Amino acid sequence: MRGRKVELLKSIWHAFTALDADHRGKVSKSQLKVLSYNLCTVMKIPHDPVALEEHFKDDDKGPLSNQGYMPYLNKFILDKVREDFDILEFNKICWTLCFHKSICPKRLRISEDDAFKVWCIFNFLSEDKYPLVIVTEEIEYFLQKLMEAMGSGWSEEKCAEYRLQMNSRTCLTAWELIELVGTGYFSTVSRPTLSLAINEVFQELILDVLKQGYMMKKGHKRKNWTERWFILRPNSMSYYVGEDLVEKKGDIILDQNCCVESLPDKDGKKCLFIIKCTDISFEISASDKKKKQEWIQAIQKCIQLRRLGLSSPHRESRLRRRELRQRQQVEEEDLVERMRELQAANDNKERQLEAMKKMEEAAAKATLEELRRKKTQLDLQDRYRLDLEKEKMVRQQMEEQVAQKSSELEQYLLRVRELENMYHQLKEALEDERQAKQDEEAMRKLQARLLEEERQEMVAEQLAKERALQAAQLQLERLEQERRGALEQYKEVSRKLERATNKTRTWKDKVAKHEGLVRLIQPGHKAPQRITNWGPASFTDAELEMRKKSWQESKNQGAEAQ
Repeated sequence: MRGRKVELLKSIWHAFTALDADHRGKVSKSQLKVLSYNLCTVMKIPHDPVALEEHFKDDDKGPLSNQGYMPYLNKFILDKVREDFDILEFNKICWTLCFHKSICPKRLRISEDDAFKVWCIFNFLSEDKYPLVIVTEEIEYFLQKLMEAMGSGWSEEKCAEYRLQMNSRTCLTAWELIELVGTGYFSTVSRPTLSLAINEVFQELILDVLKQGYMMKKGHKRKNWTERWFILRPNSMSYYVGEDLVEKKGDIILDQNCCVESLPDKDGKKCLFIIKCTDISFEISASDKKKKQEWIQAIQKCIQLRRLGLSSPHRESRLRRRELRQRQQVEEEDLVERMRELQAANDNKERQLEAMKKMEEAAAKATLEELRRKKTQLDLQDRYRLDLEKEKMVRQQMEEQVAQKSSELEQYLLRVRELENMYHQLKEALEDERQAKQDEEAMRKLQARLLEEERQEMVAEQLAKERALQAAQLQLERLEQERRGALEQYKEVSRKLERATNKTRTWKDKVAKHEGLVRLIQPGHKAPQRITNWGPASFTDAELEMRKKSWQESKNQGAEAQ
């Protein structure tokens, strides 16, 4: 619960900082009332405005300090938080208050929703200190996961170049991290690819989505197999009708009593495994053996975490990284302290040696003085002989002490040299490790380049096929146009031929009529004369039949024309 409260406090801190317009750490009471009401609403906590007024009754006028608001926040809001509210909606409220005041969206290559997801990831990975920052190790961890989601390799060169641009800074704020991702400094992929990668990392770190994908599930009543979209989280495994997550069909609650086992192929289904819970079991079919093994391992890991009483894997990984950084910091401080103590001891030894040298010089001067006294005071030799012997004994003791101190100094210098050798060995080991990482990165880059060349060849071949298809389509369209033109010409010729035929028939009729009028009357037989519209005996019987036939054809053509 304490970890949940820390994460909530980070989002509220962003909202409070956005309301602090003059950066003095103070916000007016009216703004705090609105903020508190919205927080209580989204976290499903009954809001008590009387408690707010009572808490700040001694400061009814003017702005209120954040030291005064934090006790109220802990006592009346965060201590009453339950697990059944929407954490994304809570983060959205805090995000809305601070986003437009802190960054310009036009400068980014990502949408506001993607920027919100990066902001949530920052709150998750940032240190539990205020003002909130994210250290270099967590920045590289997030960028590496982002590159893996985009299918790109991690670039140590760009990372080193960016460190130089940061001017020895070791941390970033939330808005600097959003600008780093949004400007595409570490990636040259398209905006949709970058958006999908951000969403994938967001689902893993914030929504605790450990694995997702389509699989076949056996029903409990009708025993039929149905394709479902599964989402694995540390405590449960949910399944939906589709990956749009619109219709949820059920949950598989994972606890320490659950287990997952592989099943042999049966009933035409392959890649089977079963999840056994306390009161129910679920039979599932994966698409292939690799996916089956991945799902089994992921589910076993969740069950193991539940048995150990641990949270999600990436949260445990974040705690381990923080503990490692703390241990390294303590070790570095201890090493600095030991070096300081060694330096102090060395300085003390040098002072002692200097004192011993001065004592030796004093002893030498005393010896010379004694010789002078021997030359000048031979009569006092016997009387001072005992004192001289005592002085010699003292000098012998001093020499022994000097020898002992010299031996201790030699041992100390030997220890210093051993420490220096250990330091050089450690440095060489670190250099070997760095070289191994560089070799591994070079091999990864070579593989990526080979894959890119193969992809470019396939794209070139595809483009050639597309160009050939376009040329064939153009030729087909040209032939179609020529066919249409020929058909139009054929229709035009047919119309001209029909007009010519009609005109010829009309002229034939006129000529026939004309010939009938000017024909010379020849002597004929003595048959009875016929009376026609042109007079008696104007036509013979044969000519009259021809006239009837011509008149009938003209009548039929007129009817067809109508």
